Amino acid sequence: MIFDTHAHYNDEAFDQDREELLAGMPAAGIGGIVNMGASLRDVEESQQLAADYPFLFAAVGVHPDHVGDLNEERMSHLKNFCAREKTVAVGEIGLDYYWDKENHETQKTWFVRQLQLAKEMDLPVNIHSRDAAQDTFDIMKAEHAGTTGGIIHCFSSSAQMALEYVRLGYYIGVGGVVTFKNARVMKEVVAAAPLERIVTETDCPYLAPAPHRGKRNSSLYLPLVIEAIAQIKGLSAQEVEEVTYENALRVYRLS
Repeated sequence: MIFDTHAHYNDEAFDQDREELLAGMPAAGIGGIVNMGASLRDVEESQQLAADYPFLFAAVGVHPDHVGDLNEERMSHLKNFCAREKTVAVGEIGLDYYWDKENHETQKTWFVRQLQLAKEMDLPVNIHSRDAAQDTFDIMKAEHAGTTGGIIHCFSSSAQMALEYVRLGYYIGVGGVVTFKNARVMKEVVAAAPLERIVTETDCPYLAPAPHRGKRNSSLYLPLVIEAIAQIKGLSAQEVEEVTYENALRVYRLS
């Protein structure tokens, strides 16, 4: 079985065929999906998807692009969602200096605040970091390491930093980028990180693996990611599939 640890099936890209696509996931070998929160609206929509599909779970969190919408009243609202049965993580949260839609201090403030929420509710985290590698790492080390664990989503920094995260107890999220011909650094990360600390993800509808690059992504393309990891590590795809599935169950505390 395959586990997609980071998806966005509430995205409008799936409006035409969402029900049909998700209904077919178990038959295609997809045993679990976690749908991320990115905005306050996403959090609510993820909860509805989790209610509709036994294999789909929800994460509760606000992406750095949208943290300007947060206040203490809305944080209390998020806390209530965290207490629901099928909420398995706080995410996706973090820092994004590429789009820079919110100033850096605002991003940091609400990143730390949501890490505190994860600790308070005893939930793992799913971390977004873009063009903010050192700041993200420093905050994670100071504010969260050694607590509830989690995944560094769509990892894009160096192999050295990946190993630092592994030492702190985190998992490395690997998706379609690892299949790209020009993804030298991502391939180095996969080669360096222990398989026991790698999980598979899509970030769908984004980041479809080759040869589907540029098209709408879905969990059905994860075998291509697994095959790429297997080739880099000199293992069978079956072994990678089994270990990464167990890793996902462990980090999200699912039986």
